[in-house]
Amino acid sequence: MEPNVHFWMTQCQSFFQRCLQWTELLDPTNLFISISKIEKSRQLLLTNEDGSIHDLQDKRIQEAWKRSLATVHPDSSKLIPSFFRPAALLPFTAPMVFLSLVPVKSLKSIVLPQLSFCTYSTAFNVVNGNASYNRRPYESILLGTGVIASTAFFGLFLRLLLMKSAVKNVFLRETLPAAILTQVSAMNVAASRSFEPIRGIEVMDKEGNVVGYSRKAGTKVGEHDSAIAACLWGKEMNILFGSW
Repeated sequence: MEPNVHFWMTQCQSFFQRCLQWTELLDPTNLFISISKIEKSRQLLLTNEDGSIHDLQDKRIQEAWKRSLATVHPDSSKLIPSFFRPAALLPFTAPMVFLSLVPVKSLKSIVLPQLSFCTYSTAFNVVNGNASYNRRPYESILLGTGVIASTAFFGLFLRLLLMKSAVKNVFLRETLPAAILTQVSAMNVAASRSFEPIRGIEVMDKEGNVVGYSRKAGTKVGEHDSAIAACLWGKEMNILFGSW
């Protein structure tokens, strides 16, 4: 069984566990892991898969799991492109988020940051989404284009309503843009992975044997990951607000 799949199945079954694991994968230092270190880590996990799961207190095993989970897609066992690894998410999107949250008088000034944010988020979610079902390249392109257009429009429309409403409460005026962007992020995850509940994703037994495809599992994973995205973006908003 693919080590990363084994890890997610045995160590991150609950929403809380998955959320905590994602916070570790977002560490920007994971962007600079060399291919040789990744290969050594994978070899260590592959040669003693069951033992490595039970030796999580071992520093060497901990580091091997961190490198593997942060750089290798669990469904395809292929390296995730550096720009779309979990560790790249915050460094790449933080400037877009910051520019999207800066108080503005004209909607035009946030169109580019909002569009850039939705474009990168869509690509990130598609690359890191479930890859166990058949999906043609043109389908990914059409889906991605639709998700970018719809989520960017939704975010800009809500910001326009916020600007027109002239909210006087300072707290609401400062926090609503962050709430809108968090909602857009969660919607982006759900929309980018909308094929999963429609076509179903692979379901495995405890030994890692594929027993079929499940739409219900695809729906559940999508809901969990959308909620995790909302939590992670909420955390980033707090960091950005705290720096102002």
